[in-house]
Amino acid sequence: MTKWDISPGGVESILSLVGLAADDLGKDVKGYAGSVEEAVQFAGTISGPYCGAVPVGPVGAAVANFVTDTEGRIRFMVARIQKTMDGTVKATTAYVAGDLDMAAQAQREAVKAPTPAELRAVGEQKSHHGGGK
Repeated sequence: MTKWDISPGGVESILSLVGLAADDLGKDVKGYAGSVEEAVQFAGTISGPYCGAVPVGPVGAAVANFVTDTEGRIRFMVARIQKTMDGTVKATTAYVAGDLDMAAQAQREAVKAPTPAELRAVGEQKSHHGGGK
Protein backbone atom coordinates (compact mmCIF):
# COMPACT_ATOMS: atom_id res chain seq x y z
CA MET A 1 0.00 0.00 0.00
CA THR A 2 1.33 3.44 -0.89
CA LYS A 3 1.82 5.83 1.99
CA TRP A 4 1.32 9.53 1.50
CA ASP A 5 3.25 12.02 3.55
CA ILE A 6 2.27 15.51 2.49
CA SER A 7 3.48 18.57 4.31
CA PRO A 8 0.86 21.31 3.80
CA GLY A 9 3.47 23.93 4.74
CA GLY A 10 5.85 22.52 2.14
CA VAL A 11 3.12 22.52 -0.49
CA GLU A 12 2.30 26.13 0.36
CA SER A 13 5.97 27.08 0.05
CA ILE A 14 6.32 25.43 -3.36
CA LEU A 15 3.05 26.94 -4.62
CA SER A 16 4.31 30.34 -3.52
CA LEU A 17 7.44 29.84 -5.64
CA VAL A 18 5.36 28.61 -8.59
CA GLY A 19 3.13 31.66 -8.21
CA LEU A 20 6.15 33.97 -8.34
CA ALA A 21 7.44 32.18 -11.43
CA ALA A 22 3.99 32.42 -13.04
CA ASP A 23 3.91 36.16 -12.32
CA ASP A 24 7.33 36.51 -13.94
CA LEU A 25 6.09 34.50 -16.91
CA GLY A 26 3.09 36.81 -17.22
CA LYS A 27 5.38 39.83 -17.29
CA ASP A 28 7.58 38.13 -19.88
CA VAL A 29 4.58 37.33 -22.08
CA LYS A 30 3.47 40.97 -21.94
CA GLY A 31 7.00 42.07 -22.81
CA TYR A 32 7.09 39.46 -25.57
CA ALA A 33 4.02 40.99 -27.20
CA GLY A 34 5.61 44.43 -27.23
CA SER A 35 8.89 43.08 -28.55
CA VAL A 36 7.14 41.22 -31.34
CA GLU A 37 5.31 44.36 -32.43
CA GLU A 38 8.62 46.19 -32.61
CA ALA A 39 10.25 43.31 -34.47
CA VAL A 40 7.48 43.28 -37.07
CA GLN A 41 7.67 47.04 -37.45
CA PHE A 42 11.45 47.24 -37.82
CA ALA A 43 12.12 44.00 -39.71
CA GLY A 44 12.34 45.93 -42.95
CA THR A 45 10.85 45.33 -46.34
CA ILE A 46 12.02 44.59 -49.82
CA SER A 47 9.87 47.37 -51.19
CA GLY A 48 11.11 50.67 -52.51
CA PRO A 49 10.35 54.08 -51.10
CA TYR A 50 6.89 54.42 -49.62
CA CYS A 51 4.53 57.01 -48.25
CA GLY A 52 2.30 56.45 -45.25
CA ALA A 53 2.33 53.33 -43.09
CA VAL A 54 5.40 51.13 -43.23
CA PRO A 55 4.66 48.03 -45.31
CA VAL A 56 5.26 44.68 -43.64
CA GLY A 57 8.08 42.74 -45.24
CA PRO A 58 8.56 38.97 -45.40
CA VAL A 59 10.52 38.80 -42.13
CA GLY A 60 7.86 40.84 -40.33
CA ALA A 61 5.15 38.63 -41.79
CA ALA A 62 7.02 35.51 -40.67
CA VAL A 63 7.35 36.90 -37.13
CA ALA A 64 3.64 37.76 -37.08
CA ASN A 65 2.78 34.23 -38.28
CA PHE A 66 5.02 32.74 -35.60
CA VAL A 67 3.21 34.72 -32.91
CA THR A 68 -0.17 33.69 -34.26
CA ASP A 69 0.91 30.05 -34.31
CA THR A 70 2.32 30.11 -30.76
CA GLU A 71 -0.37 32.22 -29.09
CA GLY A 72 -2.56 29.19 -28.35
CA ARG A 73 0.36 27.30 -26.82
CA ILE A 74 1.18 30.19 -24.53
CA ARG A 75 -2.45 30.48 -23.42
CA PHE A 76 -2.52 26.71 -22.81
CA MET A 77 0.66 26.92 -20.73
CA VAL A 78 -0.74 29.69 -18.54
CA ALA A 79 -4.06 27.86 -18.10
CA ARG A 80 -2.22 24.60 -17.27
CA ILE A 81 -0.15 26.33 -14.59
CA GLN A 82 -3.26 27.82 -13.00
CA LYS A 83 -5.18 24.54 -13.17
CA THR A 84 -2.27 22.63 -11.67
CA MET A 85 -1.94 25.09 -8.80
CA ASP A 86 -5.69 24.96 -8.11
CA GLY A 87 -5.68 21.16 -8.21
CA THR A 88 -2.73 20.99 -5.83
CA VAL A 89 -4.51 23.20 -3.32
CA LYS A 90 -7.69 21.10 -3.55
CA ALA A 91 -5.77 17.82 -3.22
CA THR A 92 -3.79 19.06 -0.22
CA THR A 93 -6.95 20.37 1.44
CA ALA A 94 -8.63 16.99 0.92
CA TYR A 95 -5.54 15.21 2.28
CA VAL A 96 -5.54 17.33 5.44
CA ALA A 97 -9.30 16.87 5.86
CA GLY A 98 -8.87 13.12 5.36
CA ASP A 99 -6.13 13.02 7.97
CA LEU A 100 -8.37 14.84 10.43
CA ASP A 101 -11.28 12.52 9.65
CA MET A 102 -9.08 9.43 10.03
CA ALA A 103 -7.61 10.73 13.30
CA ALA A 104 -11.09 11.44 14.68
CA GLN A 105 -12.26 7.98 13.60
CA ALA A 106 -9.21 6.35 15.22
CA GLN A 107 -9.89 8.23 18.45
CA ARG A 108 -13.56 7.16 18.42
CA GLU A 109 -12.51 3.54 17.91
CA ALA A 110 -9.82 3.72 20.61
CA VAL A 111 -12.22 4.75 23.36
CA LYS A 112 -14.71 1.98 22.62
CA ALA A 113 -14.80 -1.03 24.90
CA PRO A 114 -13.11 -4.12 23.48
CA THR A 115 -15.39 -6.43 21.56
CA PRO A 116 -15.76 -10.09 22.57
CA ALA A 117 -13.65 -11.06 19.56
CA GLU A 118 -10.87 -8.68 20.65
CA LEU A 119 -10.97 -10.12 24.16
CA ARG A 120 -10.75 -13.67 22.79
CA ALA A 121 -7.83 -12.63 20.58
CA VAL A 122 -5.94 -11.35 23.63
CA GLY A 123 -6.56 -14.64 25.44
CA GLU A 124 -5.36 -16.61 22.43
CA GLN A 125 -2.18 -14.53 22.16
CA LYS A 126 -1.28 -15.31 25.78
CA SER A 127 -1.74 -19.05 25.30
CA HIS A 128 0.50 -19.05 22.22
CA HIS A 129 3.36 -17.40 24.10
CA GLY A 130 3.41 -19.78 27.03
CA GLY A 131 0.83 -17.97 29.12
CA GLY A 132 -1.94 -20.34 30.12
CA LYS A 133 -5.58 -20.13 30.95
